Amino acid sequence: SSILQQAGGPRKKKKWTRTTVNVENHVIVPELDPKMENPDQFIEDYISYITTNPMDYSKPLWEVHLLNVKTSDAEAVGVFRIHHSIGDGASLISLLLACTRKTSDTEALPTIPVQKRGGSSTATAGWFCWWLLLAIWSAIRLIWNTIADLVTFLATVLFLKDTENPLKGGPGVELVPKRFVHRTIGLDDIKLVKNAMNMTINDVILGLTQAALSRYLHRRYGDKAMQNGGAKRESNNTPPKNLRLRAAILVNLRPTTGIQALADMMAKESKGGWGNWIGYILLPFTIALQNDPLDYIRVAKATIDRRKHSLEAFCTFSTAKFVLYTFGAKVHTIDFYKIPYFISAVKI
Repeated sequence: SSILQQAGGPRKKKKWTRTTVNVENHVIVPELDPKMENPDQFIEDYISYITTNPMDYSKPLWEVHLLNVKTSDAEAVGVFRIHHSIGDGASLISLLLACTRKTSDTEALPTIPVQKRGGSSTATAGWFCWWLLLAIWSAIRLIWNTIADLVTFLATVLFLKDTENPLKGGPGVELVPKRFVHRTIGLDDIKLVKNAMNMTINDVILGLTQAALSRYLHRRYGDKAMQNGGAKRESNNTPPKNLRLRAAILVNLRPTTGIQALADMMAKESKGGWGNWIGYILLPFTIALQNDPLDYIRVAKATIDRRKHSLEAFCTFSTAKFVLYTFGAKVHTIDFYKIPYFISAVKI
C-alpha cells in the first residue's frame, strides 16, 4: 500500500509513497449494544456519520468497520470505506471477490463468468456492400452524436442547469451530512423482464429508476398544489412539460467489460487494469406517467442506446485526466458541481 504525500517543487503535486501497513489502524470495531432497538436505523446513521469525517492521509486511504450487531438482513455488518483515488468500482469489486472463497471449496477463488463472443459468418459480396454502407452511416451518426453530447456537456459545465425541482439540492448541499438508504431486491423478476424484452439488467433498472422518479415528482407537485389550494387545476398537479432532469452515468471504459479477476487486473500487460478507468455521460430522464409500465423501460433503453453510440465517455475521461494533471484536483471537481445525480453503470 501507499500513502499520499506532498511532493516538492514549485507546483507541490501530491504523489504516492510506499509504506508499511498496520492492519490495526485500518480495522475499526466499535463497542455496540447487540440488543439495540433499531439496528437498521443505527447502521444508516453510522455510515452517514463516518462520511462527515475526512480520511487520515497519514495512512493508506482505506478502512474496514466491523459492526457486530444483528440487522434484518445479516448477523453482522462490514463497512468498507475506500478513497476513490485507489480505484473505481470495477477494481474494488475485483478486490472484494479476491478476498472470498467458494463454499464448495474453501481454498478456491470464486469463478468469474466469461462473456461468449458470437461466431463469424461467411460474408458475400452483397452482404459486404450493405455492411460498408451501414458502417459509413454508423460512423456519421457517431461523429454527430459525439459533437452534440460534448456541446451539451460543455454547456452544463459553463451555464446550463437542471430545472428547479424537489430533488435538486440548494447551495451548499454538498456540505450537508448524507444518509445512505439501501434495499435488498431479488434479480429474478428483473432477469425475467430482461430476457423477455431482449435488454440488459442495466436497461431494466434504469427504466425502474425513471418510473420511480416520475411517480415521485408527480406526487410531490400534486402535494404542493394541494397546499397552495390549486388541487383542482391539472396543470398545478404535474411537473413542468420541459422539465430538465439529468444524471451523470459512470461508464467502464476497459476493453473487457464486466468484472475481471484481480490477478488479471494487476498484470503489467493488462489493458485498462487496476485504477480509475471511467468516463461519464449526461443522461436526460423522461419524467412522464406511462399507461404501460414497460414503456418506462423502452424509453430508458432508447435513451441509453443513443448515448452508447457516442464517444462522450471517452472524451470526458480524457478531458478529466488532462484537467486533473494540468490544474489539480480542486479545479477538476468544479466540473461536477452542476450535475446533481450520479449513477454507476457497468455492463451486465
